[in-house]
Amino acid sequence: MMSRTLRIDEQGVLRTLDQTLLPFERREIALRGVDDCHRAIVTMQVRGAPLIGAVGAWGLALALRDDASDAALHEAWRRLLAARPTAVNLRWALDRAMRRVAPLPPAQRAQAARAEAMAICEADADCNRRIGEHGAALLEALAARLPARRPGAPLNLLTHCNAGRIATLDYGTALAPIYLLHERGVPLHVWVDETRPRNQGASLTAWELAERGVPHTVIVDNAGGLLMRQGRVDAAIVGCDRVAANGDVANKIGTYLKALAARDCGLPFWVACPVSTIDPQAADGDAIPIEERDPREVTHVGGQLADGSVGAVRVVPEGSPVANPGFDVTPARLVSGLVTEHGVFDASAEGVALALAAGGAR
Repeated sequence: MMSRTLRIDEQGVLRTLDQTLLPFERREIALRGVDDCHRAIVTMQVRGAPLIGAVGAWGLALALRDDASDAALHEAWRRLLAARPTAVNLRWALDRAMRRVAPLPPAQRAQAARAEAMAICEADADCNRRIGEHGAALLEALAARLPARRPGAPLNLLTHCNAGRIATLDYGTALAPIYLLHERGVPLHVWVDETRPRNQGASLTAWELAERGVPHTVIVDNAGGLLMRQGRVDAAIVGCDRVAANGDVANKIGTYLKALAARDCGLPFWVACPVSTIDPQAADGDAIPIEERDPREVTHVGGQLADGSVGAVRVVPEGSPVANPGFDVTPARLVSGLVTEHGVFDASAEGVALALAAGGAR
């Protein structure tokens, strides 16, 4: 099985890019067992809700290769699930793999789990391509409705965090329609939020867009509201880590503020996500667990030093307390629509129910 984000090498080892080293160094890491998969998810060497789910499924398969007993199966499921509590795709993928292998005799489990992990990967790539098509149609329709502007003026989009191909198995979610429009020759430009504290926008989204030749500009997180007020943003589109049953959306910290600014300025704020990101067990955003991450992500900033090496520098005084919630919740009322592989749905209880029905409610 090959994809741009995950691959199995000739020795049967799962390999993927170490995203903590981008954009300064492109290096693959080898995931040889459940411990490697767990560590890669926790440290964010792999990140992005769909990719986390796929690596979780592979971690379960690798665990069963070593020990296919009931005890080992349930322990691997528990350990991998605990790696990232907010992204529901991890539970979705682990539960899907568990349903496939748990009824089988232990001798058949490893092969079945591997096949299921491969199926999850292939399905994600197809899913994201279809998200791109539905999102591209939205953006083209928006461009057609905008007031007359000079010929060739680009559609200006704002995104937050990284929801591109390296956050998924291919194409991405929020970036998928941008890539499609760029390939079609539609003039566009992307405002890329730096996305503190881990700078996934500045480090990853900008790197992806540069690789594809997509015009973009990196901005500090607090600049988006000003650009919206100045008429320099036509729409915002982001990915997400979990959608509640009422349409509330959990995404990288700072997303809520962009949605508020977009609403105040009368701009569309779309959320691109596979249906697997919907959690019907979470009644609303208050039921979504918010991951509290390592304070060092705030106290230190990583980057390339003057001598060309990569390191981290402290930017917060010693002794100052730090809070580091990794996500926030954007209320459904601020979301213009959920762009899924099955179409665009309202961010509401009714819209979520329709999306789940289209995807086969779980």
